Amino acid sequence: MTTNPRIAFFDGIAVKWDGWEELEALGHKLAAGLDELGVGVNECVLDVGCGTGNLTLALLARLSDRGRVVAVDIAQRMIDVARVKIADERVVWHTVDARRLPLEDGSCDRVICCSVWPHFEDPGEVAAELSRVLRPGGLLHVWHLIQRERVNAIHASADEAVRGDVLAPARETAKLLAGAGFLISTAVETAERYLVTARKAMR
Repeated sequence: MTTNPRIAFFDGIAVKWDGWEELEALGHKLAAGLDELGVGVNECVLDVGCGTGNLTLALLARLSDRGRVVAVDIAQRMIDVARVKIADERVVWHTVDARRLPLEDGSCDRVICCSVWPHFEDPGEVAAELSRVLRPGGLLHVWHLIQRERVNAIHASADEAVRGDVLAPARETAKLLAGAGFLISTAVETAERYLVTARKAMR
């Protein structure tokens, strides 16, 4: 039996998700964002909360044959939809809680949490796990393509499973990540986006 109501919620909307987006415009925004983030063509990128795979697609368009994406989500049906769209050997899919990743220590160059951070029950525990799987010097991005107030308004009017999922101000997210040992390089909020970028300290 499902114990996390978010899983049932996201499974239930998986087949509708892409119909709520203008996918071409979204793809352009994601590509521009990845360019700004400086994603390298040969990196291993962990896409946390991959959903129906739109960020994964944007990453694959950027990465070389040597690059790869580890795409994870708690909702199996979200991943099912993504896998119909994406047939690429550079992607490894996992249906898993972000607090318990089936990855080796230091195995990822970069982690991107796009439009998922408010849904974590224990963001501090997630931050610690993401630090574990990042290589020393690797980057973590907490990223939304809309402003924080809009994120929270959407959740407040949504299903009970996510109604209490609140995106904290960028400075608070930055403080949480700093507490997990990350070095903060960016913590910004604008009318178009929300971005906190943190680097895992070198050992």
